Amino acid sequence: MMDVNEIRKYLPHRYPFLLIDRVTELNVGESIVAYKNITINEGIFEGHFPDYPVFPGVLILEAMAQACGVLGFKTMDKTPDDGSIYLYAGADKVRFKRQVVPGDQMYIEASVVSEKRGIWKFQCAAKVDGKIAAEATIMCADRAVG
Repeated sequence: MMDVNEIRKYLPHRYPFLLIDRVTELNVGESIVAYKNITINEGIFEGHFPDYPVFPGVLILEAMAQACGVLGFKTMDKTPDDGSIYLYAGADKVRFKRQVVPGDQMYIEASVVSEKRGIWKFQCAAKVDGKIAAEATIMCADRAVG
């Protein structure tokens, strides 16, 4: 549904911090499904961990937040070029259930829980092979740049 070129219109992130490769489903105002291909070629594995590469949990959370950002921007019908930025405001009920490793395709599912005065709350899960790798409730804030 959205390739990386379209995703880049809705997220200000760039290599090496753009963590969404493709959006496969998007229901504006409701939910999103996106994925990231985890490859051994990513620089993070040089240090985390060289002999036992594991994708960092904090980057799994960031990938979930980025999917929420795409859903939020699409729902508001605006982009960062409109002078808006979507900031990470919090994460609750974070749980890691399994490791994500090179060769995995990590699917991110997020759905809108609520929105109040520019603060959005999303229920998120990261899955590999249909099994939950991580889950969290993520909050993002829509703010003007500057």
